[in-house]
Amino acid sequence: MKIIDGNNLVYGRLSAHIAKLLLNGEEIVIVNADKVAVTGSREFVLGKFRARRDIGSVRKGPYYPRTSNQILRRSIGDMLPKKKARGADALRRCKVFSGVPVEFKDSSLETVEAAKNDRVSRYVTLNEVAKNLGGKY
Repeated sequence: MKIIDGNNLVYGRLSAHIAKLLLNGEEIVIVNADKVAVTGSREFVLGKFRARRDIGSVRKGPYYPRTSNQILRRSIGDMLPKKKARGADALRRCKVFSGVPVEFKDSSLETVEAAKNDRVSRYVTLNEVAKNLGGKY
């Protein structure tokens, strides 16, 4: 089982990397999902996520998550073939947490070098996105 620290990692690159690992049969736990960085200007990023949330209706969906851990898990799931058994099993092997749970406090946390955020400015954390979408924190 790999425990990955999401602190200052780029949202899309991290999701693609994790999806690939899951398809290869690994079990993945991601902690600090609220510190994952979504690159782009604040207005653009928040507007894009708000537009995604507003698609559909309350009764019929599609339902878009409002918490940082569920937003990240959905993006990983969107990169997997969920309608096939292989993709559904892969998504079941993925666990995402907003902070660091007690059971993983003493564990050694890995990072994904390919997904590091090298930008100093122009990014928004998933925590800010979730608060903007109405996530209750």
